[in-house]
Amino acid sequence: MSIPQDPYILLSYLNTQLRDKYASLAALCEDLDESQTALEEKMKTVQYHYDSARNQFIHD
Repeated sequence: MSIPQDPYILLSYLNTQLRDKYASLAALCEDLDESQTALEEKMKTVQYHYDSARNQFIHD
């Protein structure tokens, strides 16, 4: 399965996956064979960043 390309849909997808299935963004990226850097950069385009303490993307 490919991940959503729209940043806002991707945000929802990532946070749901992080909440329900993965203990960290690194684990999600490894399992889905995605670049963590690329995902974080894409989320920056809509002013969100990954907060490891919350294990979710949050608004800047």
